[in-house]
Amino acid sequence: MEMLTIVILAGMTMLALAVCMAFVLGWANKTFHVAVDPRVEQVNEALPGANCGGCGYVGCNEYAEAVVAGEIPPDKCTVGGSSCAEELAKILGVDLEQSFSQRPVVHCGATYDMRLGRHEYRGERTCASANLVSGVQGCTYGCLGFGDCAGACTFDAIDVIDGLARVDYEKYTGCGACAKVCPRNIISIVPFKSEQMLIIQCSNKDFGKDVKAVCKVGCIGCRACQRANDLFEVIDNIPHIDYDRYDPQDTSAVDAVLDKCPMKRLVYVGRPTEKDLAATSAEELPSEIQADFKTTVDDTEWHG
Repeated sequence: MEMLTIVILAGMTMLALAVCMAFVLGWANKTFHVAVDPRVEQVNEALPGANCGGCGYVGCNEYAEAVVAGEIPPDKCTVGGSSCAEELAKILGVDLEQSFSQRPVVHCGATYDMRLGRHEYRGERTCASANLVSGVQGCTYGCLGFGDCAGACTFDAIDVIDGLARVDYEKYTGCGACAKVCPRNIISIVPFKSEQMLIIQCSNKDFGKDVKAVCKVGCIGCRACQRANDLFEVIDNIPHIDYDRYDPQDTSAVDAVLDKCPMKRLVYVGRPTEKDLAATSAEELPSEIQADFKTTVDDTEWHG
């Protein structure tokens, strides 16, 4: 009998504690409740769920919260593309401003056989490690070719062929993973006004004589493009294109410049058009590269 009383008292005590805890939890839920805009869940469901960070946020959910809060436009999801942006704009009830597809570009066009002053590298086979060692190759601006970018790309949109990173624009997402790991900052994510864009296929800021000493195809900064068309301006021995004025549909404006470039560093890159595919159906398509003119070489501490 005494044992039964103890069991009953213990049960009643546990029941009382459970009731108290339920009351406390209910009170806390109401007191500390944070209202969540139902559109956040709708936006999150419309996103591809890649959590790539290309939008600048940790994951899709964080981006969804920022979009609903009006902190960022609904067209910053590079993986989802224009269709995703349109869906987000519909959910938010806003007009979608004109935006351009974000695509990765490589700022170097020299394969192994085009680079001069190359030496055997016996260290860790990564660009990050090789970038800390002097003498790996003559050009301190160009692609090192060890594939850090290819390893970082979860979409298999980057391949390293003959020592040069190449972009497969059919697989690209613009997530930015490749640009983040490149120690020389020769990959960037840029807006394309059309399927193909005119770019400068070099990032070497040295003078022409020094460029020729380290690369067979580097831009020599001759300013022929600048003299032929005011759309171009040579800064730090590298031509820059005024993309605000550049009209990709008006190819006649730059045709003369393309002919005058002695190193043929002005090229069109991006997805090939139907006309291009027909003209090169029996050939291997050229590499697709764009220059960004940014490099970490000046900030690099060299050893060796």
